[in-house]
Amino acid sequence: MTTQPVVVPAERPSPGSDARLIDESLFTSEGEMTLRGGRCPTCATTTFPAQRGCPRCGAQDMEPVALPSRGTLWSFTIQNFEPKAPYRGSGDFEPYGVGYIDLGDVIVESRLVENRPQDLVIDAAMSLVLVPAFADPDGTTVLTFAFQREATK
Repeated sequence: MTTQPVVVPAERPSPGSDARLIDESLFTSEGEMTLRGGRCPTCATTTFPAQRGCPRCGAQDMEPVALPSRGTLWSFTIQNFEPKAPYRGSGDFEPYGVGYIDLGDVIVESRLVENRPQDLVIDAAMSLVLVPAFADPDGTTVLTFAFQREATK
């Protein structure tokens, strides 16, 4: 039996909550929370995660850019085996989807909420969400980004 992870909207955890983001630098810090990429001021190459140097032209000081929170599924696979350490699972491994999400200027590798091939379709509309990655020793839930298939109309 496969279970879906608890999914929460892509909203920053409130101060004092029992949840935190896995890495603040992956997300925008103002306005709607989205993934934070970098854009080269010289050749307009966009990267995720953000980085200092452009992989295409070598220019430095890439500018931060908020990436779209919606895109399309470019490709995917289902991870059917437990990753090696430092994977911090609960002990009961559940397969999970991994895919590439086309956000227009950049394609982002991401965990997917869906974990069955029949639930995923290339070019499907996808939305950014947060899912639990693991719990800190103090019980704080650590959230990471994922994408889930949008409901069809």
